[in-house]
Amino acid sequence: MNKKPTLKSSLQALLYLAPMLTISGIFTIFPIFKSIAMSFYTKFNLFTGEVSARGLDNYRTVLTDKNFHAALRNTVIYVIGVVPTTIFISLLIAMMLNSIPFLKGIFRTVYFLPYVTSTVAVSVVWSWLYHSRYGFFNYILGLFGVDAINWLNSPDNALPAVMIMAIWKGLGFNILLLLVGLGNINENYYKAAKIDGANAFRRFTNITIPLLRPTLFLLSTLGVISGFKVFDEVYALFSGRPGPAGSATTLVYYLFQKFYVQFKYGEAAATGIILFVIVLGITLVQNAGNRYLEKRGG
Repeated sequence: MNKKPTLKSSLQALLYLAPMLTISGIFTIFPIFKSIAMSFYTKFNLFTGEVSARGLDNYRTVLTDKNFHAALRNTVIYVIGVVPTTIFISLLIAMMLNSIPFLKGIFRTVYFLPYVTSTVAVSVVWSWLYHSRYGFFNYILGLFGVDAINWLNSPDNALPAVMIMAIWKGLGFNILLLLVGLGNINENYYKAAKIDGANAFRRFTNITIPLLRPTLFLLSTLGVISGFKVFDEVYALFSGRPGPAGSATTLVYYLFQKFYVQFKYGEAAATGIILFVIVLGITLVQNAGNRYLEKRGG
């Protein structure tokens, strides 16, 4: 039986948690508030911490910068293209694996390997696959009489190349969670539906999708957050460049350029805050949609 919390027990619990709360406060909470404050610094010394002027100039500069607009557009295209496609393909593969239990373990390991592999190593391999003359993809296209595609050196193909690699890399994590979700669905639901004459499509839409909704919501939320933070794939695939003519610049790459290349720390902090607000807004919308479907029982 749990005892009713008292002032003494609460203070005792806080004392036990004090070391972790201190570490979290120093390395997590403080940097967040410092970044918010820095986004308003218009004149300051990074090394001495001396601030001469504050204002909204950083936000005005970033929000009126055409390069920021291009980075935001690329990031939105990336999220819209990668997140739904990854979940859809993962669901198809997970359902196939779930129907052949004796191969589930082997293929689960095979699909999960890219997720735990370094993004840099994956990008090096994919840069070979994308090679305009000797790459695997152009070799396959050549078998069907299709002209070779300049994947990594054409502004039109740079972002799609990043998206294809990201979709492949994200399959393992999604498949693993979807297999867990499929495994938790009671088979009696499917047996009852078959007795009532429901075909495979109706069983999928009326049983599988509603019961997988929490898993699908989790994957979509994590996918959107991860998609808006994409940086490693671009940096590694194009050897430190944001694609030809900056065609694959994302929001985090834009922030990276502001901070480490242009040394405009206030604008970099403002970009980070804008990115945070965008992700927070989309996550709240997703959460509201999930609650609405939950109330409807769908």
